Amino acid sequence: MTVNGWIQIALFCAIVTALTKPLGGYMARLFSGERTFLSPVLGPVERALYRLGGVDEKTEHHWLTYGVAMLFFSVAGFLALYALQRLQAVLPFNPAGQAAVEESLAFNTSVSFVTNTNWQSYVPETTMSYFTQMAGLTVHNFVSAATGIALAVALVRGFARRSAQTVGNFWVDLTRGTLYLLLPISIVVGLFFVWQGMPQNLGAYTEATTLEGAKQVIAQGPVASQEVIKMLGTNGGGFFNANSAHPFENPNALTNLVQMVLIFVIAAALTNMFGRMVGNQRQGWAIFAVMGLLFLAGVAVLYSAEAPGNPAFASLGIDQAAGAFQAGGNMEGKEVRFGIANSALFATITTDASCGAVNTMHDSLMPLAGMVPLVNIMLGEIIFGGVGSGLYGMLLFAVLAVFIAGLMVGRTPEYLGKKIEAKEVKMAMLAILVLPLSILGFTAIATVLPDGLAGPANQGPHGFSEILYAYTSATGNNGSAFAGISANTTFYNSTLGIAMFVGRFLMIVPMLAIAGSLAAKKIVPPSGGTFPTDSPLFVGLLVGVILIVGGLTYFPALALGPLVEHLAMNAGTLY
Repeated sequence: MTVNGWIQIALFCAIVTALTKPLGGYMARLFSGERTFLSPVLGPVERALYRLGGVDEKTEHHWLTYGVAMLFFSVAGFLALYALQRLQAVLPFNPAGQAAVEESLAFNTSVSFVTNTNWQSYVPETTMSYFTQMAGLTVHNFVSAATGIALAVALVRGFARRSAQTVGNFWVDLTRGTLYLLLPISIVVGLFFVWQGMPQNLGAYTEATTLEGAKQVIAQGPVASQEVIKMLGTNGGGFFNANSAHPFENPNALTNLVQMVLIFVIAAALTNMFGRMVGNQRQGWAIFAVMGLLFLAGVAVLYSAEAPGNPAFASLGIDQAAGAFQAGGNMEGKEVRFGIANSALFATITTDASCGAVNTMHDSLMPLAGMVPLVNIMLGEIIFGGVGSGLYGMLLFAVLAVFIAGLMVGRTPEYLGKKIEAKEVKMAMLAILVLPLSILGFTAIATVLPDGLAGPANQGPHGFSEILYAYTSATGNNGSAFAGISANTTFYNSTLGIAMFVGRFLMIVPMLAIAGSLAAKKIVPPSGGTFPTDSPLFVGLLVGVILIVGGLTYFPALALGPLVEHLAMNAGTLY
């Protein structure tokens, strides 16, 4: 580790923190129905969209109606994207002549982009046409992200409102999140990306002759427009297979920094929006502090594991050569243009924030470094997390934390003036336990079936880690992968698709039930026994609850993979 590396990490943290309050204030006004600086321009467009869709913006939804609208919208999006992939051979903007996408892969990809997972079992530049990339994948990068934001806003309204039967209007929240938030930022930053050298065209792939005289096909297309929402919406789903390690998707160090900031900025600002909408910004900063502490711990572990290089080289008798080669750290599978510090930061950010658009290959991480992405996703993408999902996942843990605090003192727990009773605790536990049920269940199935065991490229604990990471990423709607696994098979396309569905929707429904239950409650004035949820004590309690629940749930699986790998590698055994 170097001072320069930590300065880069500190710079990123400072930029995100500085943007949190202004963007959070903008979102609070936006989703409270107040006028914003974009209202004169976008207000007529918003009203026209409501008229076209037959939406009454003044009518709000019960939590169940809100959830049903979200589910119907997601099903329609799934069917449209599936049809687009299967018919792309006869659709326009297909200069490379891409054939129809195979059935199981089309199913997997459709579920993936609808659930904001953006897992890619395919090579985009040899599988997807420009039309599918633009009208299918890029569109879903917008609306799946806007859906996540809308769901978080609905839960926040549950805490903020009193004696209410509604949590907002899904169609209004979806429209405003897309029109006023995601689109304006994407247009501005997309133009910046084009200026920095990202392709944005509809031309055919370029054929070139290398210095050796070989023929090379250079893929291009509408890259910048997809890249910006890929990052801003914490989607992943890059235009190229190498994602942000590809120079067309990430031309230089400046675009690398901007992409990392894009991944975190909305998720961080949602904590400030939460504080503003419940009438106490300190509550939002407390949630921000919990996320920040867990994030910094992950970065420190990953960076410290990667910076010294690979200790297994010692067993090969090449210590001196390895020492020279590894002066920059464990550079295998890393983006050499940006170094270990940036790669460690990018890997931690993308697995914190439900984004598979990494600039490093997780399969090449040191065992303990590889455990950081696993833990981040297993905890439910709550460390800033995907846009929306990080906040509502963290608030579920907050409900659990105040319940435990209430048990300690023998009184009914409260959070933001709302009594946390049996229904809320049951729904929170149901939402939290859905994740390990899917992750561990599907991993167990894959490790005993021939079709599952055919996937990992490695044997032993690393092969187990590849399988575990695949289902962790799918269930956590993350989209990154230990690239050593061959997932484009009927078995993995189908089971990973089901895991994505479970991780998204079986968590959302109980979360919305909590929102509806809390919105109907009155706010209880604080008393001498009220636990202060905007204090350092609450921050520590919430961090402890998250680590304890995660440790008890996942430690056996982690011990079978990354921890065994770590011990073996330090004993001189290579996997």
